[in-house]
Amino acid sequence: MKTLVKLGKIILWVAVSLAGIIGLFLLVMCIIFPPEFVLRCLFSGAETVYDYKIFPERKLEASKNPYTYKSQPDEARVKAIFEANPKIKNLETFLTDTGTQAFIVIQDDAILYEQYFNGAQRDTLVTSFSTAKSFDSTLIGLAIEDGLIRSVDDPITDYLPELVERDPRFQQITLSNLMMMASGIRYVETDIPFFDDGNRTYRFPDMRRLALKMTKIAALPGEFVYNPYNPLLIGLVLERVTGKTVTQYLQEKLWTPLGMEYGGSWSLDSDKTGYEKMESGLNARAIDFAKFGSLFLKQGNWNGVQVIPAEWVAEATTPDETAKLDDKVYYKYFWWGLYREDQGYDYFAWGNLGQFIYISPTHHLVIVRNGERYGLEGEGIEWAEIFYQFANDFGKK
Repeated sequence: MKTLVKLGKIILWVAVSLAGIIGLFLLVMCIIFPPEFVLRCLFSGAETVYDYKIFPERKLEASKNPYTYKSQPDEARVKAIFEANPKIKNLETFLTDTGTQAFIVIQDDAILYEQYFNGAQRDTLVTSFSTAKSFDSTLIGLAIEDGLIRSVDDPITDYLPELVERDPRFQQITLSNLMMMASGIRYVETDIPFFDDGNRTYRFPDMRRLALKMTKIAALPGEFVYNPYNPLLIGLVLERVTGKTVTQYLQEKLWTPLGMEYGGSWSLDSDKTGYEKMESGLNARAIDFAKFGSLFLKQGNWNGVQVIPAEWVAEATTPDETAKLDDKVYYKYFWWGLYREDQGYDYFAWGNLGQFIYISPTHHLVIVRNGERYGLEGEGIEWAEIFYQFANDFGKK
């Protein structure tokens, strides 16, 4: 009996000691970081397409004159071409099994295929993850067109001068460097949630502070490093030059002019600071994401109105040597791209878990895929290859 009592005391002592260590660690973390960030790291779990539910948001209003695509269903042809790919035996089964929610194929202004899976439907809202970044760079192009920004070659310190006080090397970083993911700003992924830069840029409750006071420079601009700090700084520039929230500017310049059928939102870092999660937090429906793709397919022209300058569409998406990542893939102004064998190129907005707006100018196609998970071993690049092959085969028929 005495042995059991002694053992119980030891277990209690160990438990109390562990609780004290954990409590002390959390106390230290709450001193170093905002308590809200610590709580998010502990309890929010892995990212999901439903994360718009856990962050505060700023609303986007549906257009009073919604644009409607022409309906020209060609499901049999679309299915046959996809199913010619050895990875896909049955398109609907494949899309269901990979966790797909929405799948839309558009040629020019006509919907050829539009289906929803795994409980989703046309009005299902999802968060875009990094698909939002392609909207970010487009807003920079529009701010240049509005005369609010001189050039993508402007140093970011022209608009965020306080960065010079922290490190004069910020003067060497241009807006173009940010949008090319080549700023030289430090970005490190670790297995320690509190010290992982990806975790910070996703969960931090004061992203203005994060971008302006906590970013550090690791190298001279020029080398590609996929880095969510870059779009945070882009958002700050947009706020400064427009005098509006990023959501307001998006509503005015794109959401209303494109006739978005549904409202949407942009997730915020917190209620207190109210800054858009520029790296990931644009929330919308698949059919409205498709309109953004169609706008680029049509060189920025929407129903006879030049919403985005055609020159910007070309500058933002056309590959060059500075954008080349390897013989197949390039990255330009927050867009991913694939070189085509015919010297052309496809490009796409790509978000975590397989959110895609894929554009093939050669074949006049837009493909939108939203999903709860990638569902493929090759993850995002495997989806891009599937879209690429479909566009190839579609063009031959």
